[in-house]
Amino acid sequence: MRRSESGINCLLAIDKPLGLSSHDVVNRVRRILGERRVGHAGTLDPAASGVLVIGVGQAARLLGMLTLDDKRYDARIAFGAQTSTDDAEGEVVRTAEVPARLAEPAVAEVICASLMGPCDQMPPAYSAISVDGRRAYDRARKGEDVELPVRHVTIYEARLNGVERQDALVWDCSFHVSKGTYIRSIARDLGESLGTASHLCGLRRTASGPIGLSQCVTLEELEAAGPNGVGGLFLDPVMALQLPHHELNDYERDAVKVGRQFGCRMIVLPDGSMRPPVESDRVALVRDGRLMGVWEMRGSRLACVANFTDGIEGARP
Repeated sequence: MRRSESGINCLLAIDKPLGLSSHDVVNRVRRILGERRVGHAGTLDPAASGVLVIGVGQAARLLGMLTLDDKRYDARIAFGAQTSTDDAEGEVVRTAEVPARLAEPAVAEVICASLMGPCDQMPPAYSAISVDGRRAYDRARKGEDVELPVRHVTIYEARLNGVERQDALVWDCSFHVSKGTYIRSIARDLGESLGTASHLCGLRRTASGPIGLSQCVTLEELEAAGPNGVGGLFLDPVMALQLPHHELNDYERDAVKVGRQFGCRMIVLPDGSMRPPVESDRVALVRDGRLMGVWEMRGSRLACVANFTDGIEGARP
């Protein structure tokens, strides 16, 4: 085993605390587990908390295969001011009167629900999107004009949870959105559409794809477990992939080790049902509670897309 490799290969779901960047969390996990090969899927801003999926060891290679196509958030939107970053971290760039009707829960509920559906969205200038090889937020911080391409996104659900009147009018909302949607942009655009100004003043990711807060651990819990006790905290990699799976027999295990194609009669779908594989099906290959590879059906045989020689732990199909 090379230096700075712990022998741990797993996915973890971390409940990211406020104030830490996603990269800060990666560094904490590296230190706790003594493993340099750590990555994350789905960036969260320091001002946001909640579900952050982490890949450790060989599972860092798995992160690019996770679709995590939809996200769920609890968000707080403050009215009366727009900021440079579209959240509470930025400077106020515009203020506006807030129509009294927006404080009425019945009105707010209808407006919030009207956000559902496909839409074109302009990402925040202060975002991690790369523009000509540089992050948009780096350009914005230097005062450069940042023009980002509009994104076509979908808001599957928009629900009002409550209305508060403190220093400012605040809507407490929940959103279910497609991958790539910026809740900061929803907050900014909402104020503009209502003839006022608004920004995001609180954000918590409650789910990333099939992975929710109930599957998360805190950094403190991970630290308490340490490298020797982390086994009980693993995410099931097959569940995270949302792929059908196949349990390898001895012959198939040996074939997988050397990348030799083999036939497969049946696969188990995520809902527990079974069927024969068809062309282009991607299948998670499992042996003794470990994900050994992701293979693809080509003709009548499975062929290697990715192998994990040590196996990614935590498979419970």
